[in-house]
Amino acid sequence: MSTKLKADSLSFFESIIMGVAGSAPGFSIAVAIAGLLATAGSVSPNAILIFAVPMLGIAVAYKGLSHRMPHAGAAYEWTKSVFGGFFGYFSGWALLIAAMVFMVTGSVPLGTAVLQLFDPALATNVWLTTSIGAVWFVAIGLVLIAGIELTSKIQVVMSSVELGILLIISIAAFAHSGTHGAVSAFSWSWFGFHYPAGSFAASALSVVFLYWGWDVTSNLAEETKGQEQNLAGRGGFFSIFATIASFVAFTVAALMMFSLKDASGFSDNLIYHVAIAAGLGKAGGYAAALALILSSVATLETTMLQFSRTLFAMGRDRALPGYFGQVHEKTITPVRTMYLLLIIGLGLIVISSFLPSISAILNDSVAAIAIQVCYYYGLAGLVCAWVYRKSSGFTFVQYVIFPTLSAIALIGLGIYAITTFNAIVNIVGIGGLAIGIVFYRPRGYGRSSIIAAE
Repeated sequence: MSTKLKADSLSFFESIIMGVAGSAPGFSIAVAIAGLLATAGSVSPNAILIFAVPMLGIAVAYKGLSHRMPHAGAAYEWTKSVFGGFFGYFSGWALLIAAMVFMVTGSVPLGTAVLQLFDPALATNVWLTTSIGAVWFVAIGLVLIAGIELTSKIQVVMSSVELGILLIISIAAFAHSGTHGAVSAFSWSWFGFHYPAGSFAASALSVVFLYWGWDVTSNLAEETKGQEQNLAGRGGFFSIFATIASFVAFTVAALMMFSLKDASGFSDNLIYHVAIAAGLGKAGGYAAALALILSSVATLETTMLQFSRTLFAMGRDRALPGYFGQVHEKTITPVRTMYLLLIIGLGLIVISSFLPSISAILNDSVAAIAIQVCYYYGLAGLVCAWVYRKSSGFTFVQYVIFPTLSAIALIGLGIYAITTFNAIVNIVGIGGLAIGIVFYRPRGYGRSSIIAAE
């Protein structure tokens, strides 16, 4: 088997679509905005905008680093190049753990959305929901095994339909509020800083989870056209703006159309409730369920891609068993990493079926994932600052100052949040990272050429 991925498989447009799919506007709105409303309350729109700033800082860092070194391992490889094998390994490991936990977070809403198409009352059945999610999970994995080109074509169709549905429902929601009256009139105070006591860090982590996933574009850099123009890094950066707009639109719509108490309870599918309240009827409900299905499939695909490419890069580097560092000779895809992911993911989904409620599954996994993301995003920001430390002018501000401040904010947030979480979140979040020590091998790989590229 070869150790090289299939080059020039993705266009710039496909890279942007992959970034949007990674952040998954439909999925995030459906399952995570309600949790943000429960935490941040009426200032949730502020949280979405203010915590987008450090995320943009990290996106800038990824853009700069992808330009210097396009690599399937992305954050793992960059961190290793500057801070050495230990920190590089745990940057990659953090992404792997976050992706594995997300197998549950992403699969469960698929089951919920499918059941809402037939009988919404069944959507709260944990066992039934997770079983349907498991079937979807396996089907998505088989598509990815078939190759990146088929995956990207499917992704473009799904994400385009998803974004179209979200646009129509959001317009209908604002139109309905304007003509039939809103439960709460629009207020600029929603963009203020009047956070409930003790909610700032939890709100920030919810938003970190909302935006997470756009960086899949950098993991696909070796397979993206135009490496000289850094199309992969630019694709991830531009994709964030589409997600910001959709998050703000639906959060404001929810505040206008429902009481805060009701809106914060719609963790099954907020899009569905907005569509029904906007007067779109049964057709709107079906469209909302379809948007959640498409977005969940899309974000599971991109998360699997991140997992497979990162594990492939670490295997190719011998940071993890070299067995994973090879691609299939026909599909030019790291299928061995996908087989492992399918086994682990199905195991986690089965375990989650024993938790008491869908809400418990989603809330705990969102918080645990955010801890991992703060860590490896933060390290990437610091790496970018170090690599571009000798630059000057706007380049210095863009690639040193902005990423450094963003990295400090995210790492500090993650450390603080650990003191506020329950035992399950800390066991998954911190314990998952600590387990990496068992597999860490301090030999066989070292620093690479990103420093020389200065």
